[in-house]
Amino acid sequence: MGISKKLIYTLLVGLAFTSCVSKKKFASLQSELASTKADLERRGELVNDFKNKLVACEQERDRVATTNSAKDNQISDLKSQIEDLRRVRDTQMERVGDLTVLNRSANENINKTLAQLEKKDKYISLLQAAKSKADSLNLALAVNLKSALKDGLDDTDVDVKVDKTVVMVNLSDKMLFTSGSYKISPRAYSVLEKVAAIIKSRPDLEVMVEGYTDNVSINTACIEDNWDLSVKRSTSVVRTLQSKFGVDPNKIIAAGRGEYNTLTSNSTAEGRAINRRTRIILMPKLDQFYDLLNPDNVGK
Repeated sequence: MGISKKLIYTLLVGLAFTSCVSKKKFASLQSELASTKADLERRGELVNDFKNKLVACEQERDRVATTNSAKDNQISDLKSQIEDLRRVRDTQMERVGDLTVLNRSANENINKTLAQLEKKDKYISLLQAAKSKADSLNLALAVNLKSALKDGLDDTDVDVKVDKTVVMVNLSDKMLFTSGSYKISPRAYSVLEKVAAIIKSRPDLEVMVEGYTDNVSINTACIEDNWDLSVKRSTSVVRTLQSKFGVDPNKIIAAGRGEYNTLTSNSTAEGRAINRRTRIILMPKLDQFYDLLNPDNVGK
């Protein structure tokens, strides 16, 4: 083979070898380029994520800044309030010193007042207890009287009731007296005997007998007017309770009320019959009330 042919052959082999190496590098470069592109895309996505996070952080920073500003304002307001409270406290502390002496005097007065109120409370409790006891006794007394007087009498002839601190027995005119007279009828003795028995069983009672008439005028040789008739009738009942049934005269009172203090109108015969009555009032003795109202008895 000639030199020229060898040279040509060598060049051709070199060119072929060179061409082969360039294709490998090209493929490698293409692969590297694709990888680089993919990496760029990934990093682009990371950049976008970081941008979004940055925006969120900036927004959070702005929100925190706003919140901190509001808190700073609140702190400033609270500091101002604290200063006001300190001034009020200092003023009150100054007043406390001035009020100390007055407070001692006030405490002494309050203690005295409380002691007086406590004594009054005991007194009121005593009065309430006494009233409750009196009410119970009066109720029992009224029940006993109704039970004792119900036999043989019409409801219109006798009426027993409790009125405040007393027990009242209203007896009709027709049951006690003959018409226009102050003489006790025989029929009345059985009733007055029962009343007398209850009066004698209660030595703590006083008895007032009141006579009442209607408004029809009366004037006889023995009776001057309705006042006179009412007094004579009450006196007749008192004498009968004393002399016939043994009631202590020291606890009996006779009173006449005339045609006044009526129960109903005198315009009808029925009304006048109701108003003509004798009332027997059973009541505690006055000295018992005086004892009850005595402050020295408080707490005993």
